[in-house]
Amino acid sequence: MKRAALPGWLCILFLTLLATATDEFVIAGVLPAVADDLEVSVAAAGQLVTVFAVVYAVGAPTLSVVCERFAKRTVLVVGLLLFVLANAAAALAPGYWFLMGARVAAALCAAAVASAAFATAAAGAPDGAQGRYLGVVTAGMTAALFSGVPLGSWLGGAFGWRATFWTIAAVGAVAAGGLLATAPPVPGGAVAPLRERLAPLRNRAVLRLVAVTFLAASGGLMFYTYLGPYTSEVAGGSYGLLSFVLFLVGAAGLTGALLSGRASDAWGPQRSLRRVLAGHAIALALAAGLVSSGLGDRCVLAAVIACWAFFAWALTPPVQGSILAAAGPSAGMTALSLNISALYLGTGVAAALGGAVVGTLGVTCVPLAAATLMALAFLLAPSSRHAHGVLGKQLDSRAASAWSHGP
Repeated sequence: MKRAALPGWLCILFLTLLATATDEFVIAGVLPAVADDLEVSVAAAGQLVTVFAVVYAVGAPTLSVVCERFAKRTVLVVGLLLFVLANAAAALAPGYWFLMGARVAAALCAAAVASAAFATAAAGAPDGAQGRYLGVVTAGMTAALFSGVPLGSWLGGAFGWRATFWTIAAVGAVAAGGLLATAPPVPGGAVAPLRERLAPLRNRAVLRLVAVTFLAASGGLMFYTYLGPYTSEVAGGSYGLLSFVLFLVGAAGLTGALLSGRASDAWGPQRSLRRVLAGHAIALALAAGLVSSGLGDRCVLAAVIACWAFFAWALTPPVQGSILAAAGPSAGMTALSLNISALYLGTGVAAALGGAVVGTLGVTCVPLAAATLMALAFLLAPSSRHAHGVLGKQLDSRAASAWSHGP
């Protein structure tokens, strides 16, 4: 049977996540220009990336509690318009601290928008297609790594770093207009006491899955952070090889995000999640073995890295689907935001822990350390048989159905 075509609003959600994810990392490609223009050190300019990530991680669950009762289209459109203003302010920043404030504002807006985007995709998906829809939204974040970020860096080099923020603001404005016209009417939750809105913080099934995301993000992104030195160690360093590897990561990661959503629909989110984690751990183990084997073959290296990237970016659709099933529609946005926070906190830990591994044991041990974290995530992930304690599989079908038809 032929699959129904994806709705236009889902493609706009893809564009939305592409813009917000690009905004986080894009400044890394124009750090020297920002530092020179604002008369600060490159290290100080680098904190503009760190602050965005930290504010995003902390703001996501906080803002989701505040925004849970509002219609998701309202949260998306208002959040995107404020995101546009924040990036316009960044483009016009007269000094470092003004730019820092604009980055904080943009991060808060991006956090609110991302949670609402995933909630909208889940609620607007037809029966049996929730994973596929979540996969498309996830692919927007993945695409930012190999399209949005390089494009933003090129714009910064060609027209100045301020042009990068103007471009992101323009994309955000287009997305806001598109969602205002086409986004499905997903209502907010009923006004409830704060204790009820914070229910995911007491839900052990949700917290378990959030911990899985944190461990998986720490392991997978640790390897990604030190992919350049690893590639040089295995196959010799060259700019051309590293550029090809980064492109391969993006292409394989985008494929993984899209196919993972379909697999989640076919197998169920819990079973799909465990298979993704197992594949990710095996790929990292292969990467570790490639160092000790001494093969140094670039084709083998490319195959291993492509396998790793496929599973690394296949994580989000099944884990988001599992969290929605565990939390239920009334607290879904808050639960999703906790998972986003775990992803960003894992990103920060990945760089720090990976640096410690490189400093003490060398870059060749990074994939082994990452594989260990991934194995822990696999062991912690609930099996499909005991996914959510007493309710088990029944939650999957009931929660998915509730999300498909709205609260």
